[in-house]
Amino acid sequence: MNPFMTLRVAMRALLRNKMRSFLTTLCIIIGVAAVIAMVAIGEGAKARVEAAFSAMGTNLLIVMPGSTRTGGVQGGSGSNQTLTWEDLRAIQTEVNTVKAAAPQLRSSAQLMSEEQNWSTSVYGTSTEYFDIRSWPPAEGSVFSQSDIEGGTKVIVLGRSVADKLFGQGSSPIGQSIRVRNIPFQVIGVLSRKGQSAMGQDYDDSAYIPYTTFRSKIQGGLVKFLSGSIMIEATASDTTAKAQREVTALLRDRHRLSDSQDDDFSIRNLAEIASAQQEGTETMTTLLAAVAAVSLLVGGIGIMNIMLVSVTERTREIGLRMAIGARRYQILLQFLVESLVLAFIGGIIGVALGVGSAKWLAAKFGWDMLIRPDVAFIAVVFSALTGVVFGLYPARKASRLDPIDALRYE
Repeated sequence: MNPFMTLRVAMRALLRNKMRSFLTTLCIIIGVAAVIAMVAIGEGAKARVEAAFSAMGTNLLIVMPGSTRTGGVQGGSGSNQTLTWEDLRAIQTEVNTVKAAAPQLRSSAQLMSEEQNWSTSVYGTSTEYFDIRSWPPAEGSVFSQSDIEGGTKVIVLGRSVADKLFGQGSSPIGQSIRVRNIPFQVIGVLSRKGQSAMGQDYDDSAYIPYTTFRSKIQGGLVKFLSGSIMIEATASDTTAKAQREVTALLRDRHRLSDSQDDDFSIRNLAEIASAQQEGTETMTTLLAAVAAVSLLVGGIGIMNIMLVSVTERTREIGLRMAIGARRYQILLQFLVESLVLAFIGGIIGVALGVGSAKWLAAKFGWDMLIRPDVAFIAVVFSALTGVVFGLYPARKASRLDPIDALRYE
């Protein structure tokens, strides 16, 4: 009997009991569909985390000032002014692993155009900030070094702010807006940045030279930097080293002894991103493992049904062997039947899994990323499940004595 004939006989036997065959494959279908859907959603979540941290900039460190401590009550991070403008210049010039560093001063303010107004975050920073954040302008340009040195009243808007003040699709370049009743000229609109991992809209912001910010918006102490410092390391593999060197530099400049804690804090976004990705990968693996249990249950179901089939077809097996069928042909026939059940279940499961993942992604606003290799592995694994769990019933059928089989009632 050639392989094609074996397949045809197996298909005929399966179609003889359509409902039973479908119910047998149902666990395989559910298992494969669950694996595909869970991995797709997990990979989409991982990609979303990567995109969120990529939007903040690569190789990024954020230096925050320290906290106050009064009468045993400790304030939060940034409540004490411990960073100075000299610290910023030292970081820029003395740390070889730092590619660029920029101040980030922040205040909330009401912005007003001729017809609209909008409350948003206004940041004072330098030209390097936009390179550190990998954030080029979509229209116009960012402010120059001469704008910073001259303390000019120019402003760069995020896309959301530009849309609120001037309308969708309009170009605000050259227009005048007021920030706390101080006139500023719009010289640029930044490209869309999207949202952070916490849902913050990066595009809902405006940027002015830090010298202008200090004189017109913030005021206060001249010596201290009333904000944070954004740092870009020279490469992704030097970020940790840059963090150690900046820490050592600031401790030395602040004259902290070995027994004293840092009066500042440094956030390494690469470590935060890595931790979130590891958590996402662990959850994806857990969900896929739980879903894979369905494949095991499906394999047991296949073995159970095939054993029933062997019992029901004992006389048929005896007749085939009596007219010349060999044991390996009987073995092969039942193996093919279990393989077909599992393979068809795997194919249907992949289609159902992709459809379920798309539905979940559309309904809950999740990202979805289908991995072809996972789909292929799921189908192969389901086929192997059919072979492994169909082997015992097939061997049992092939070892039947033809005479006893023919006498079976």
